[in-house]
Amino acid sequence: MNRTESKILDPNDLEFVLYDWLKVDELTSLPRYAEHSRETFDEVIDLTRRIAEEYFQPHSRTSDLDEPHLVDGAVRIVEDVKTALDAFAGAGLISATMDEQVGGFQLPHVVYRAASMWLQAANIGTSAYPLLTTAAANLIRAYADPELVERYLPPMADGRWFGTMNLSEPGVGSSLGDLDTVAQRQEDGTYRLRGEKMWISGGDHELSENIVHLVLARTGGAGTRGLSLLIVPKWLGEPGALTQRNDVSLVGLNHKMGFRGTVNTALSYGSGAYPVGDGSGAVGYLIGEEGHGLAYMFHMMNEARLAVGASAAALAVTGYLHAREYARGRVQGRDLAAKDPSLPPVPIIRHPDVRRMLLESKAYAEGSVALVLYTTRLLDLAQTSADSSARANADLLVDVLTPIAKSWPSQWGVEADDLAIQIHGGSGYVRDFPVEQFYRDNRLNDIHEGTHGIHALDLLGRKVRLADGAGLALLVDAMTDTARRADALGSDLAPLLAVRVARLVDVTRALWADGDPVSALANASEYLDAAGDLVVAWLLLDQVLAVQGRTDQFAEGKRLTTRFFFLHVLPRVDAQLDLLASGDRMLADLDESLI
Repeated sequence: MNRTESKILDPNDLEFVLYDWLKVDELTSLPRYAEHSRETFDEVIDLTRRIAEEYFQPHSRTSDLDEPHLVDGAVRIVEDVKTALDAFAGAGLISATMDEQVGGFQLPHVVYRAASMWLQAANIGTSAYPLLTTAAANLIRAYADPELVERYLPPMADGRWFGTMNLSEPGVGSSLGDLDTVAQRQEDGTYRLRGEKMWISGGDHELSENIVHLVLARTGGAGTRGLSLLIVPKWLGEPGALTQRNDVSLVGLNHKMGFRGTVNTALSYGSGAYPVGDGSGAVGYLIGEEGHGLAYMFHMMNEARLAVGASAAALAVTGYLHAREYARGRVQGRDLAAKDPSLPPVPIIRHPDVRRMLLESKAYAEGSVALVLYTTRLLDLAQTSADSSARANADLLVDVLTPIAKSWPSQWGVEADDLAIQIHGGSGYVRDFPVEQFYRDNRLNDIHEGTHGIHALDLLGRKVRLADGAGLALLVDAMTDTARRADALGSDLAPLLAVRVARLVDVTRALWADGDPVSALANASEYLDAAGDLVVAWLLLDQVLAVQGRTDQFAEGKRLTTRFFFLHVLPRVDAQLDLLASGDRMLADLDESLI
């Protein structure tokens, strides 16, 4: 692996996480990955890094300043975006995790996720197009009828057609049960769609031959049970013979504070702007069965949630690396103990408060990377392990960890970038330095694929209660095992984790003791915060065990970062657990007119 230093990602930490800690090379013992080796994993990561450095990073600022815009009704995007996407697709990376039968490498998801973080850190706006396409293609492969798979999967896997997900609508937001877009079945088996969709990333552009929209639309009654999922392409026809424009029209562009390189759109289906034949409405093709649309969409949403967590982690890492370099080179002030004003000023990394900010951002960055890649490795086991019990347990753990893996990096990765700005001082707020863009880009991740509050409700309201709490029990067992092993080695941090994990179990049980969801979920975000901090503390401590016996600088850095997190960050969990244990209902019962 190319271990030379970079300000995009830390290749040494990535190598440690994958091989010394997660031991992803052991996945090659599974039949699906038997043709792989550490060498092939490294080749993919090195290739992706080169593409990130040569094609993605150079236009990151350009596509931020010259964001997608309309010219004569068409979306115009800086040319370097297409050049980068062509390089990525040309390397076969869009289909890297797919089956060999469709041209894929059957690469483990955890290796692909780690490799993709190079792209996300280098240029989050451009990286969104292929990552969305991969997720859409995976959904089609999993649930669509064979003829649809045969038509849509190959050009998407090749990067000739891009994919999107269409959920939200104006005025609906995340309340998907209230969606109004309607799909009506036709005599020929196709559907005609009418409705408006909002916040569609990659919804319209000229970067690919076609855009394959996956649209959640109502085919039945009210609520989520009336929703179905349909393929609605921008152009109708076969690959290489796209002869008819579908009735999908661009209403306008949304201009976000970050992710500016990713065109974000409002779309209209069936407006009549591009009528098809004698009928009205956009032509769509049903995926699977009617009424199961939301369940199918969760396949793409869960993949996207891990991708969002990874993007937040990647942006946190690059922000930290830029801040560290700046702190080492920026000379200002003198040591606290210096009495002589004639002494030369020192690099600001010598100041305790700058060290605090650097260590905090480092902990958030490395903790986020650990969380996302640990969860993704579990996903590989859940899908490919030969042991049915191991598959089931890994699947339960993925369910419990996914809301944390999406939300914790999204919440604290942006804090890492905020700290990076602060370390830069006044320079952090100007465009001469990229940290202000990292912050703007990362701030969106707390909203992408579900807000922090939505994932808090998911974790406390559903995930920790799945299978009578079996998933939470598995997580607690893993955390307790790490604390036990660390304690046996004399770690003074192990008890700080163990006592709080035990309390989380007690608080979870107490919250649901009377079965009242209002009382249980009134402070769900506090629960997600506390659980996330505990999970990350566990993973950092587990990484310390992986460097046991080592005295090199990297290992000492791991120990320092973990100790900082335990002593400076983890104590905030106590106040959160206190609030949860109190049964406080203020937010559920207050008179909103007083706010």
